[in-house]
Amino acid sequence: MKRIILYVTAILLFAGCVNGQPDPKNDFAALPKPGAGEAVATFGGGCFWSMSEAMSELRGVNKVISGYAGGTAKNPSYEDVSSRTTGHAECVQVYYDPKVISYATLANAFFFAHDPTELNRQGPDVGTDYRSIAFYRTPEEKSVLEATIKKINDSKHYPEPIVTQVVPYKVFYAAEKYHQGYYRLNQDNPYIASVSVPKVMKFRKAEKAELKAEFAK
Repeated sequence: MKRIILYVTAILLFAGCVNGQPDPKNDFAALPKPGAGEAVATFGGGCFWSMSEAMSELRGVNKVISGYAGGTAKNPSYEDVSSRTTGHAECVQVYYDPKVISYATLANAFFFAHDPTELNRQGPDVGTDYRSIAFYRTPEEKSVLEATIKKINDSKHYPEPIVTQVVPYKVFYAAEKYHQGYYRLNQDNPYIASVSVPKVMKFRKAEKAELKAEFAK
């Protein structure tokens, strides 16, 4: 049985987010500008395939772009970030309607879209590029993030304290095109089926009241 478990684990790691299909042309997605009345938030919580899907299912979220933030190098590629030499984390940029969903609701959902108590990893994905990190653009957003962390820690929802980094937003780089919407386009991927889908299902259960109608069934 132990050998079987190790074999399955090895398969998941090989097929994991860090081993996504490389894009030799570095064909990056375009980073859209916020529309009229649209706000933007940036979060990182492990592999952006499942995080992007989870956040896109919330009412009031118009679009989500997978990309990289929190590092020092300009215009990093997936391979650059995976090398852990640029300081970036896999992140998502969320474009939302603040009249439909508040930043506080969005931030709260983020903490249930991954395990914010895991340091520099998420499940089978290990490294600083998978760290839990939340970016604030205003002092008010920083206060919301800190208050949300305190509330969740006080609730003992997670057995361990949250280790999410709360840092000021600087710049976000859109990832390669093949990463955008990867979850829905690659349901037969072993990593998606074994790791991402359970995370999204857990998120739906936790955030059912905040989901778009088609996901709240």
